[in-house]
Amino acid sequence: MFPSEIEAIERATLLAVSPQAQAELPGWLLPFDPGTVGRARSAFPLAHTAPASTALREIEAVYARRGFPVMLRIPVLAPFDAFRSSLLDQGYREEILTEVCTSTPLPMLAVSDAQPCELQTAPHAGWASVFLGEGFDPIDGASRVDKLGQAAGSVFATVWDDGRPVAAGAAAFSYGWASVHGMRTASDSRRRGLAGRVLVTLARAALARGYDKVFLQVAAENAAAKSLYRRAGFERAWAYSYWRKPAPSASSPSEASRPTWRYDGCQSEKVQA
Repeated sequence: MFPSEIEAIERATLLAVSPQAQAELPGWLLPFDPGTVGRARSAFPLAHTAPASTALREIEAVYARRGFPVMLRIPVLAPFDAFRSSLLDQGYREEILTEVCTSTPLPMLAVSDAQPCELQTAPHAGWASVFLGEGFDPIDGASRVDKLGQAAGSVFATVWDDGRPVAAGAAAFSYGWASVHGMRTASDSRRRGLAGRVLVTLARAALARGYDKVFLQVAAENAAAKSLYRRAGFERAWAYSYWRKPAPSASSPSEASRPTWRYDGCQSEKVQA
């Protein structure tokens, strides 16, 4: 991807999750938020180039002044090898691998031939209830409802079944990109194509607003969601992982547990040494 596209996606991502506050260092955005949404509280680079040798120290100083713990999300790309190694050396540990995927609205429309679902320009109790249902962490769900609901200009899709909200999602629009967030389906309503209806509805909203590029982010281990997104035309642009220091009481992993990395262009694979 062009550097301008990478920066646009990263800035759009942060707008969509509306952190409580944010700061900027050269080449980095630093959001601050007390909630559970990692993207709203982790520092991240705006370009896929090797960070300056002073970057980590400067980031830590800003978070210390704000009274927030340091959390970072770092692309799984070769230019960040040395930076990741320095994170390990200073006690940070890798937690979650996430893929950034891009598509266009037209292939998204093909994932479902059912009627589009309800679309609103503000979140409502029914939409929010999907995040708080059985099988979802209620604290994390409430935090995601709060963060997504505060984003200016977003839209909120809800699938209803016999008067009950059973699937939900949201889309934000900024920096030339539409972005999909918060895709959720009630645990007893899965494998019915409801997420596809949400995607179709959000794709129509993107087209109606003149957006012809869409991105989303999905946990690398979420096979079911990735299968749907592939059918919607989404392809991985890059992957990133979260880094933070474990609680002081946690024991440090041995040198043998350090992750090593293998690359194939923009595709990457983590391999345990």
